[in-house]
Amino acid sequence: MTPADVLAGRADWAIHQADVLDGLAALPDGCVQTCVTSPPYFGLRDYGTAAWAGGDPTCDHRVRVAPRATRPASGLEGGTATVDVATVRPGDCPCGATRVDQQLGLEPTLDAYVARLVAVFAAVRRVLRPDGTLWLNLGDSYAGNGQHTGRKDDGRISTQQGWAAYDIPVVTRKRVGDGYKPKDLLGVPWRVAFALQADGWYLRAAITWVKTAPMPESVTDRPTSATEMIFLLAKRPTYYYDADAVAEPAAESSAQRASLGQRPISARQQAMQDAGMHGASDSQRVYDRATRNLRNAWVLGPEPCAAAHFAVYPTEIPRRAVLAGSRVGDLVLDPFVGSGTTVVVALRHQRRAIGIELSPAYADLARRRVTDDCPLFNAADLFGEAAG
Repeated sequence: MTPADVLAGRADWAIHQADVLDGLAALPDGCVQTCVTSPPYFGLRDYGTAAWAGGDPTCDHRVRVAPRATRPASGLEGGTATVDVATVRPGDCPCGATRVDQQLGLEPTLDAYVARLVAVFAAVRRVLRPDGTLWLNLGDSYAGNGQHTGRKDDGRISTQQGWAAYDIPVVTRKRVGDGYKPKDLLGVPWRVAFALQADGWYLRAAITWVKTAPMPESVTDRPTSATEMIFLLAKRPTYYYDADAVAEPAAESSAQRASLGQRPISARQQAMQDAGMHGASDSQRVYDRATRNLRNAWVLGPEPCAAAHFAVYPTEIPRRAVLAGSRVGDLVLDPFVGSGTTVVVALRHQRRAIGIELSPAYADLARRRVTDDCPLFNAADLFGEAAG
C-alpha cells in the first residue's frame, strides 16, 4: 500500500521508500497528528545508499589499503584489504566518478547536518495538523580530526581480511572546523533543538532517555555515554496532549500520606483542579489519585529485536509519544522509519501510520516487521496489490 491508500482510508499503514523530502512532499498539508522519529545521528554510520555517477565505467571504486599495525586482534599479518574508496578519502573517486548520496548524517560539518534537519522538519511541520506535535530522538557525537576516525561494527564481515572488509562502508569523518576541537562533545541534540526553535517550532520538553544497558565504550578519559535526548516540539503554543494516557503510578509515599489522613484539598483547590487549572501542590494533586504526571526522565532497557537494523529504539519510546500525542484513528508519521518500530507501535494502539525510508533494504525490512507483528493490518490482495 502507498501513503495515498492510507490517506484515502484504503489501508492502515504504508512504508514509502523515498528520500525524506520527496516523501514528505507527496503528503498534503495538515494530514498528520503526530510525528515520532529518530533521524540518523551525525557521523555515526553509513547505511549504504550511495551510488557512483560518471567516471570510468570499468572502475569498481575500490582501493587496496594496508591493515593498521595497532589492530593485532584482527588476525592480519601484513598484506592488504579491499575497501570502498569513500572509506579512505573524502569526496570523489580518482577515476572521476562522483559519490552521490541522499542519506542524512554524513554531512561534512555539523552545521550542514543541522541545516538539513531544519529543512526536513519544516516539511514535517507543513504536514502536521494545527494541534500536532513532533517527538524527536537524537544522540550526541564527538568531534574527529577530519580524517577517517575508525569504523563501527555495522556490516562487518568475518573473514581473513578482518577489520578492513565491509559490505557496507561506514564513513565517520566529523570534521573539526567551526570552533570544534578534536574530542569535543558536539552537543548535537541541543544544537538541533535550538535551530528548530529558531525556525518556528515550540520547544516544549526535553526528555532524557536513560539507558539501563548502554553500549560499552573503550574510553578511559570520560564516563560512558548512557543517555540520549527526546524533544517534544509543537507547531503552535496549544496542541493535543493526553496526559492521562501516559500518566505514571503515583509515588508510594503519596499513598502513605493519604492513608495517614493528610489534610484534604480545599474546595477552591478542588474546583481549580476540576477546571484543569493549577492551584494545588503536587502532593495535594495526587492525594486521592493513583497516578502522577509523566516525568521527563525515561529509564528504559533494551528490547530484543530480530530486525537486522543497527539503531532500533525500544517500543516504549514511541508508545508514550503515540498515546500522548494522538487519538485512536489518528495518523502517525515517521520520516526516518528504519526498522518500522513507530509504525508497529502505532498500529498496536489503533492509529494509522506512514513511514518514509531511503534505504530499499530497510524499507523491505520494515514492511516485513509490520506484517509479522500486526498480521490483521496486512491488506495484501484486498486492493489488487501487496501491502506495505
